[in-house]
Amino acid sequence: MNQKAVLDILPDHVNGTRDFMIFGHFLEHFHRQVYGGVYDPGSHLADENGFRRDVIEALRRIRTPVIRWPGGCFVSAYPWKKGVGRRVPYYDKAWRVEEPNTFGTDEFARLCREVGAEPFICTNAGTGSPEDMSDWVEYCNLEIGEWAAQRRANGNDQPLNVRYWSIGNENYGAWEMGAKTADEWARLVLEAAKMMKRVDHRIELAIASIPDLDWNAKALREAGDLLDWISIHGYWSRASDDGVFEKGYDNLIARAFEPEARIVSVKHILGALGYLGKLRIAFDEWNLRGWCHPNFMAFGAADHALMDANDINSNYNMADAVFTACFLNSCLRHCDVVGMANFSPAVNTVGAIFTHADGIVLRPTFHVFDLFANHSYEEILHSALRTPAFEAKTVEGESQSVPQLDAVVTRDPASGNLGITLVNLHGAAAISCRIRGLGAGGCSEATLRTVNGDAVDAYNDVDQPDAVSISEHRLTIGDMADFIVDCPPHSVSVLSLSAIN
Repeated sequence: MNQKAVLDILPDHVNGTRDFMIFGHFLEHFHRQVYGGVYDPGSHLADENGFRRDVIEALRRIRTPVIRWPGGCFVSAYPWKKGVGRRVPYYDKAWRVEEPNTFGTDEFARLCREVGAEPFICTNAGTGSPEDMSDWVEYCNLEIGEWAAQRRANGNDQPLNVRYWSIGNENYGAWEMGAKTADEWARLVLEAAKMMKRVDHRIELAIASIPDLDWNAKALREAGDLLDWISIHGYWSRASDDGVFEKGYDNLIARAFEPEARIVSVKHILGALGYLGKLRIAFDEWNLRGWCHPNFMAFGAADHALMDANDINSNYNMADAVFTACFLNSCLRHCDVVGMANFSPAVNTVGAIFTHADGIVLRPTFHVFDLFANHSYEEILHSALRTPAFEAKTVEGESQSVPQLDAVVTRDPASGNLGITLVNLHGAAAISCRIRGLGAGGCSEATLRTVNGDAVDAYNDVDQPDAVSISEHRLTIGDMADFIVDCPPHSVSVLSLSAIN
């Protein structure tokens, strides 16, 4: 049975303006994200700098605005000074492999320039010191001093001009090297922020955080006036240690609005501490899927062969696409506080792009980014959605009510064009959405672009690269004040309406 929803739009009421950096991505030195991913000098598909041309083109296609690097857990013991100038391989204590160190700060900055993205460097707040962190800022951004001279000697005469920096990664967690108590963290953040901004006061600083009042209160009371961002992470489906990823569509989609709940919690904490409007949220690691990294907390040998389970493309299907769209809608709804998000990761592991010897596969999540980055707009209009719900079983076997439709309305302030995102979360039932309130002026063109596959478990692979893709249909809409759009099951759509000028 075709369900029905109603979306009422108030075009004269603008909720806020999105920051395009919510469409950012992340890279860590893990498995094949860097080596064999974005950076593969031995490949016939690599350019003169060793970057995969097909990956660069794909990241440009979705207008990647910012890339966070080098971690992740990797960064909490990363000696960045060994990754510039003369390269020295070393043992990576996070993932227990030898790090060849051929991809370092200079290569990352060059990658960002080729993509057209802002570099976002996460510093080592595990085994590193405030001096190490501030030296890194000097290397990247200054024209004087020891480390600026080292950068010039390494072939970069002009500063790299890295604006975005993060103090640490998940330093609240026992799994992280150099984990800190809340008191230890607050003191380190103060000293690191002080030294980094003394090197370059123009940089924007984030700190690793969780939705916890005590953790944030201590850090913000110490150093809040030196900070610009609060960094949070989220993964909602964990792979088992034997490399098995969750398959149940309903189990997965029952978690689609948990990221929004996390945003709201942090928003309330910022408000309680007096920093709402002063600090913004960088959701700088997120994905439905957690990475497969077997025996991460064990002290024996890591089973690296099982990490290859991350490369099985059938793991990533329409559940990933629908979840990703709901996440991005949540960021748009909370554009007043969420200013950056970094999909984790950009390439391989559980990322949007998969590389192989002869090319790439664009996973379903890639096409969602294509829709949002290229067909949604800056202004977020006020809207009210009335939608039926359905019951989905959680992984614990409990029944949970899930809204069938999720929607956000965006507008280009210059042209007046609209981009309405419509996400049908139901795995089997279509839904019709009646859209009202735009006035009777009509539009010159209406196009519906939809990401979908023939089943909830549809996926793209080397031998079926377009099983999930974007379909495009022109629509005839006579009266913009009241019209209906049909959304197929497990789909992500953007309705583009060109205003008559």
